[in-house]
Amino acid sequence: MTLPTYELFAIKYAERLGVRRSENFLGGDPHDGPMPMDYFIWVARDGANVILIDTGFDAAMAKRRNRSFVREPHEGLALLGIKREDIKTIIITHMHNDHMGTFFDFPNAKLHIQDTEMAYATGRCMCHANLARPYEAEHVGEVVKLVFKNRVMFHDGEDKIAPGIDVHLIGGHSAGLQAVRVHTKRGWVILASDSVHYYENIETHRCFPVVYHVGQMAEGYDKLNRLAESPNHIVPGHDPLVMKRYPPPSEDLKGAIVRLDVDPIA
Repeated sequence: MTLPTYELFAIKYAERLGVRRSENFLGGDPHDGPMPMDYFIWVARDGANVILIDTGFDAAMAKRRNRSFVREPHEGLALLGIKREDIKTIIITHMHNDHMGTFFDFPNAKLHIQDTEMAYATGRCMCHANLARPYEAEHVGEVVKLVFKNRVMFHDGEDKIAPGIDVHLIGGHSAGLQAVRVHTKRGWVILASDSVHYYENIETHRCFPVVYHVGQMAEGYDKLNRLAESPNHIVPGHDPLVMKRYPPPSEDLKGAIVRLDVDPIA
């Protein structure tokens, strides 16, 4: 069977400035200095078939959590000519506020979530402030309501979402974090989401400090490397270098969107 070849895009919708290197590695970093963070959603497109990976947060949440807002995630989609009402499938890599915070903007979509993530986000671990902090109770509650409207599809580990798109349970950062593998013209590209925040996390095998299970996070780096055709086929979830290593779809979208289905330029 011939697999579809997807166009794959990263859309930047926010950033966090003033972050230090010591905040991005478990145990700190001896060479402390600036290490800002970008926020992305991702889109895989094969003709009329469009799959959205994560939904980001909105302007109100950016203000609440002191993030620098760039654009509403659905506005980023519009830059690619994609209407939010046309989105039928959304893969939620995990239920942190910055990865599922505007799911309500896509009324026709079903959400694809790992069993483990829903259990984690609604279970006893949310009684602990450090683990609950990245979640929003209102978001989680509304997604539970969507379960009863048949708008949530659950997955247990590795699974196929569509021909040429599959998910892989990684864990670590959250109990049910999943990476997404997409078939493109340059091969299979892995959207690591928060299983790899920065290139340097996986390159140096040093974990990000917002973590549910350190062992799972460390093992996740090895799993991603086994899944990937090369290190260049792994795309981290928050590294500003993504915007520098990949080209924009067009000059007018420079700084807003990059193509991940082509080889890195840097």
